[in-house]
Amino acid sequence: MDGLSVDTEPMWLETEVELANEYGADWSLADQAHCLGGPMSKVGIHLAEKSKRPDLAEWFSDEMVRRMAKRCALGVGFMPGVEVLLEEIVGQGIPVGLVSASPRPIVDAVLNGLGKNYYQFSISATDVMRSKPFPDPYLMAADKIDVDIKECIVLEDSATGVASATAAGAYVVAIPHLVPIEAAPRRIVLKSLENVSVALLKDKFSR
Repeated sequence: MDGLSVDTEPMWLETEVELANEYGADWSLADQAHCLGGPMSKVGIHLAEKSKRPDLAEWFSDEMVRRMAKRCALGVGFMPGVEVLLEEIVGQGIPVGLVSASPRPIVDAVLNGLGKNYYQFSISATDVMRSKPFPDPYLMAADKIDVDIKECIVLEDSATGVASATAAGAYVVAIPHLVPIEAAPRRIVLKSLENVSVALLKDKFSR
């Protein structure tokens, strides 16, 4: 979701900087990269370490969720190329879901803030016992659409998300953001989703 489907990474950075500064700490792109892809507890722990307030790790996580949900509810935009690709996917009757390491309040705020929702369902970190990088959320998604995970294509931007999709056994399209990701068997790496079509994806994974 974040940074791949919708342009929320600037909101994450703004919220992280805001909280860190309120507790006398700084926050850089390196800190954001460290927390990229979640889980939410990782962000809370890192904020607690930066601010030297280990007792507030859980509170930082909860506060990040509250502030991010509020920001996302005001409206979010799709990343370049995403809406065109989603239009084509839906037009061809291909099932598509949104799988996120963000908690349910943020996922719902994003979906409510979109001008149009193309996703048949969403899975948040709240919906699984183990979120990314474990395979659980993507295995749940494949089960929801009654398709073998090995026949699913996952689009991801973080190393954590790629690890989750790879562990599940899916094909993976990686669009790296902040953290580099290497190509691998059943995984391709693209610069963006602009000009990416269903036909291109089928071709890439049929070789």
